[in-house]
Amino acid sequence: MSRIWAALLLCALSALAAAAEQSADYAGVVKIAKGEVAIERSGAKSPATPGVRVQSGDRIVTGRDGQVGITLRDNTLLSAGPNSSLALDQFAFDSTTHAGAIDASVQRGTVAVVSGKIAKQSLEAVRFRTPNAILGVRGTSFVIDAGAGER
Repeated sequence: MSRIWAALLLCALSALAAAAEQSADYAGVVKIAKGEVAIERSGAKSPATPGVRVQSGDRIVTGRDGQVGITLRDNTLLSAGPNSSLALDQFAFDSTTHAGAIDASVQRGTVAVVSGKIAKQSLEAVRFRTPNAILGVRGTSFVIDAGAGER
């Protein structure tokens, strides 16, 4: 009888571990989307609506009337204004140790950032690129204006 319970417990723990690992595959969630906002992933383009998950490698693009607010898993807040293009090149986060990395690029437009747990753990772990500069995080909030940039 105890072997059956042990086997059931092992199966349950394996399922929980797999579910936790699968849920960690995403980088963040769209909280607010107004106007024209799209997520480009693996060559496909889909509308960004509240609740949609953002993944490492995604590019978020806003149109002339678009605005988007994204909360990453480490509680970093990203807000992109109209005519913006933000690529989340790399995102990694360990919710236990708060270690990780954010590497993103702003090709055009304006993006406001309020840093989360990754930056508090290691300032060097958060980096944003523009067509003209690479920015390392040295504070808790900042705004990036990449201008008209690349279309």
